[in-house]
Amino acid sequence: MASSKEYLDFMLDQLSGLDEISYRTMMGEYIIYYRGKIVGGIYDDRFLVKPTKSAVAMMPDAETELPYEGAKAMLLVDNVENRDFLRDLLEAMYEELPAVKKKK
Repeated sequence: MASSKEYLDFMLDQLSGLDEISYRTMMGEYIIYYRGKIVGGIYDDRFLVKPTKSAVAMMPDAETELPYEGAKAMLLVDNVENRDFLRDLLEAMYEELPAVKKKK
């Protein structure tokens, strides 16, 4: 099942307090970038983030879910209504995320 444009718009609005939020469509889903780094994505209308140390610390009870078959497990963000939490989460994760590899 692909994610809806409405859920993407909702999440982008929730993340609007952060500078440099962008996304890329990939096979009916959406990869979410913060300041040029991939933080996670929207998969089947769920906001999933990479399981960095800070994300695990901020969401110790978060469920791990697969964004799609064969992918690495990610953390389900269930507190998507709280803009302050989302801002703090992405800011805390940023330094732990690898730089995006440039395509040749």
